[in-house]
Amino acid sequence: MTSELSNAQGVLHPVRRLLSRLDAVVDGIYGWRYNPLYQSGTIAVALFLVLLATGLYLLLFYRIGSPYASVERIADQTWTGAWIRSMHRYASDAAMVAIGIHALRMFLRGRSWGPRAMAWLSGLVLVSLFLLIGWTGFVMVWDVHGLVLAAEGARILDALPIFTEPVARAFIGEGPMPGAFFFLNYFLHIAVPLGVALFLYIHVARLSRPTLLPPKALGWGLVAALFVLAVAWPAPMHPAADPGVVPSEVPLNLFYGFWLPLTRLLPPGWVWLLGLGAVALVASVPLWSRPRKAALPEPSSVDPRSCTGCEQCFHDCPYEAISMVPRHDGRETLLALVDRDLCVSCGICAGSCAPMGVGPPKRTGKDQIQRVRAYLEEVRPDPTDVILISCSLGAGEVGDLEEFSGARVYPVECAGNLHTSVVEFLIRAGAGGVMVAACPGRDCWNREGPQWTRERLFHDREAELKPRVDRARVAFIQAGAGDRRLMAREVRAFREHVVSLIPPEPEADVQIGVECEVPEHTEEEMAEGLLP
Repeated sequence: MTSELSNAQGVLHPVRRLLSRLDAVVDGIYGWRYNPLYQSGTIAVALFLVLLATGLYLLLFYRIGSPYASVERIADQTWTGAWIRSMHRYASDAAMVAIGIHALRMFLRGRSWGPRAMAWLSGLVLVSLFLLIGWTGFVMVWDVHGLVLAAEGARILDALPIFTEPVARAFIGEGPMPGAFFFLNYFLHIAVPLGVALFLYIHVARLSRPTLLPPKALGWGLVAALFVLAVAWPAPMHPAADPGVVPSEVPLNLFYGFWLPLTRLLPPGWVWLLGLGAVALVASVPLWSRPRKAALPEPSSVDPRSCTGCEQCFHDCPYEAISMVPRHDGRETLLALVDRDLCVSCGICAGSCAPMGVGPPKRTGKDQIQRVRAYLEEVRPDPTDVILISCSLGAGEVGDLEEFSGARVYPVECAGNLHTSVVEFLIRAGAGGVMVAACPGRDCWNREGPQWTRERLFHDREAELKPRVDRARVAFIQAGAGDRRLMAREVRAFREHVVSLIPPEPEADVQIGVECEVPEHTEEEMAEGLLP
């Protein structure tokens, strides 16, 4: 969505293209439903649960008074402790990888500003908390790596006027390590995960129906992979820490100690300066990644005259930006109201409104009907033509083409924004078939768009495709931006199917109704957390 990307993100377009190609490769292996790259955020949550489960076992045998010896005893438990400790270690590393991929994808997709800024900032806090948990975890082992982490942290901390005596002196072997130090690490390692749970709630607070876990097959497959890795390659035990001895070699964990090679070369003041600068740069992403004012997408609005109070836009909005309020015009129904501060202009509400009374400017159902009328005046489809309604944000990135694999391309900004009346209009105007191409369900730019579009096309969700439209002439596909081969294969197959059908009779003057009916099951199922 180049119109919504800042100049800084525009420079990163080659990186997005590379990521799209990588997505396509992984799609070919796992399919889009189980592509781990699409689900890096939920994978991070699943790994956090693995860390909690394995960590509880490890705490049963950990002793503050003899940290290294207790960890060594755990590692000697062949049937339990060895693989549980290794699984705990590998899950912590994998969590940082998943978090990094998730943050990169959100940034490259421009999901870091406006109503999404709170998610970005809370995500930054979550990364900091994960790093703190990892830091305390490595120090709790009290091997040479933990000693170096603790000593370097103390050296940097001494630059602040907090303590009367330098903390770093405790790590040079002048005396025994204070027990309070190990108790503090133990306490933080247990308490900080509570902060993770709190900020995870904040992270998804503005989402309707947030997805916190990956599909079961992927989640349990991930756990199984960690288990096999832990059994086959147990995490090593490094030499015990000795503050009086300078180790000749120090093992380095790249996920939690990546900063050590740099900070050990710099004075503490410079470390603070660079660290705070990096944090400020990342925290300011919502400001400098914001598009220019002229390119900012307009939020949705509601036409009170058209709103029937059916509540479908309220149910479908992925960001809880729509509420139902009492009317003041004498009508007994409720009125949809859009919170402009929460709306991301995804336009999904326009696709959910049968009377076409809500949506972003120039993208409401009525606007879409006007646009398809103009399109048909230029392009007169014949009974063998397939119209490919392609999401411009994914679906092989074919939206800029006039034709693709023998089909005429009709680009839309988001498939979730598509009103089913457009599909009906094209079919009744004489097109042999219409294929709607959307983003993968787990990687939709605007959340839930493909899901609701499929439901409207084939399962009678409100603003549904009317029964008078032959479903044999309608197809739906989900594909990533790099999945052009998949798109070509599916389009060719659908074209062959359309040719086999009896040619339709085009209507000279197509009229689209705007009636609205509320499914009886919707409110009950939504109250139970189900998606009709």
